[in-house]
Amino acid sequence: MQTRRTQEERTTATRTALLDATIDCLVEYGYHGTTTTRVVERAGVSRGAQVHHFPTKNDLVLAAVEHLARKRADQFIEQHLGRLQAAEDGIGEALDLLWEVHQGRLFEASMELWIAARTDPEMRDHVASLERTVTAGILDLGRRLLGDRVDDAEVRGDIYLMLETIRGLRLLQFVHPTSPERTHERWLRTKSRLRVIAERHLS
Repeated sequence: MQTRRTQEERTTATRTALLDATIDCLVEYGYHGTTTTRVVERAGVSRGAQVHHFPTKNDLVLAAVEHLARKRADQFIEQHLGRLQAAEDGIGEALDLLWEVHQGRLFEASMELWIAARTDPEMRDHVASLERTVTAGILDLGRRLLGDRVDDAEVRGDIYLMLETIRGLRLLQFVHPTSPERTHERWLRTKSRLRVIAERHLS
């Protein structure tokens, strides 16, 4: 016999469906093409349910920003920590993990919000705050590789430089899309240069 869900469980399921649908729409249609009508249809919930939880598109998208940032942070920490700890080439593995976390639908949805944040101060504040959550997870993994050296200003500056380089290379794919093979070649060239920076702190 199937157990009836509680009101709290139904509420959580509805909110999650709306937030996941918002992320899907951001990836498929972009920020400006993401409408509450499309989100409701994708989520399979009523317009009334959407308005109850998120009265406006901005409320919905801002909640999705937080949902997205936490998913990205959890994905990075939970899925990749074991790989980093078991790797023989710690630097190479860490760089590959940074590259991988900037792939896929979650990162693409994030980029839509970054673009929207350029002209929306409220969105900008939320995006900046929640990107710090993601970066904190990355720094936590860096601490497992480098120890307390991660707190050194020069080391942390180089980690930020690596993140900025990877994000720039990833954005290049949006403007100049190419084959997976060509993208992999670009990453290997970039990785070799970033390795030189990382190895300075392990010597």
